[in-house]
Amino acid sequence: MLPKPSPSPETESGTPLPPVPRYGSGALADLTASILGTLGVSGATNPLELAALPRACVLVIDGLGWELLRAHPNEAPFLNSCADRPLTAGLPATTATSLGSLSTGLPPGGHGLLGVQVAVPGTGRLLNCLRWQEDLAEPTEFQPAPTVYERAAMDGVATSYVALGLYQETGLSRATTRGATYISASGLGQLVAQAEYALRQGDRAYVTVYHADLDSTGHQFGCGSPHWRHQLRFMDLLAQRIAEILPPGAALYVTGDHGMTDPVERVDVDTVPDLAAGVAMLGGDARCRYVYTEPGAEADVLAAWRATLGDRAWVMSRAEAVAAGWFGPVIPALLPRIGDVVAVPFTDLAIVASVREPWLERMVGMHGSLVSAEQLVPLVTAIRE
Repeated sequence: MLPKPSPSPETESGTPLPPVPRYGSGALADLTASILGTLGVSGATNPLELAALPRACVLVIDGLGWELLRAHPNEAPFLNSCADRPLTAGLPATTATSLGSLSTGLPPGGHGLLGVQVAVPGTGRLLNCLRWQEDLAEPTEFQPAPTVYERAAMDGVATSYVALGLYQETGLSRATTRGATYISASGLGQLVAQAEYALRQGDRAYVTVYHADLDSTGHQFGCGSPHWRHQLRFMDLLAQRIAEILPPGAALYVTGDHGMTDPVERVDVDTVPDLAAGVAMLGGDARCRYVYTEPGAEADVLAAWRATLGDRAWVMSRAEAVAAGWFGPVIPALLPRIGDVVAVPFTDLAIVASVREPWLERMVGMHGSLVSAEQLVPLVTAIRE
């Protein structure tokens, strides 16, 4: 059975109040910021109060949500036995944004990878941060913040990033893995062996291992499917094997970049005139929509989206969403990347667009929202003294 999102306080109208990610005290960005502190990197802090050790490995299991993990103790006995506490992913709860937060130690408003599809100001086009159109944005300029790997390497820490080789030259990797030695690994055994090698480099080591198949399985079959549960068993084994090969003085931290739900209801923007009117571009994704409006249409679009979706989604203007703290502190230059209107479903609703985004019609599992099932990710800790 799929976990249900934890209840949230409600307004007088019965609409749940939107929760705010715990930036600065319990978010994904705080994990990597804290690891720099545990490694003794100059100027780093340790907001999560992790153990000070000379070697750290972060295993990022794409799509591993806290509530999903806790709902499957039989499929993930090792991960559940070591589960420490949940962290919040940040908004949107999606891969590009969370990898940006993990790679910089900053909330989304600080690194600018603010969703799957975001506007590139002045171009009239959307950048897909996963596929990354090189002609539209240079990765190191679009995400210029120093990475945790650059900071660690400058302090003498051996830094490595272990993942599929096909990701190495992507725009997203160039935006997020700068400063780390990229080590290619194409299977579970290779991931373990490469992690073991990387953890033994230098006097201090910082290693990130990334695996994407749990997320892709959930998108294709749903996180309520047997396919997803079987994949989780392999992820549990991967985490256990990395924990077993830790050298002395090393910590393993396992986390996810977001959770997942299988939305039941779908609203198609391209077939609902009230939602399509005044919309110049539709960004974000189905569980966190950025609506970029035609000049002068923002107020009308905001009113129309609230009237149509307000009983199923939090619908705010950009200014309201930023003031509410959804993205953490936002650098002023990055504000135009966020939609003029932001719509975040809190029910089992997916906001799709059959003409603009036909690929969404094939997705079963989705993520991006502020609801706990998508927002909370685990912090699993294993230490070799």
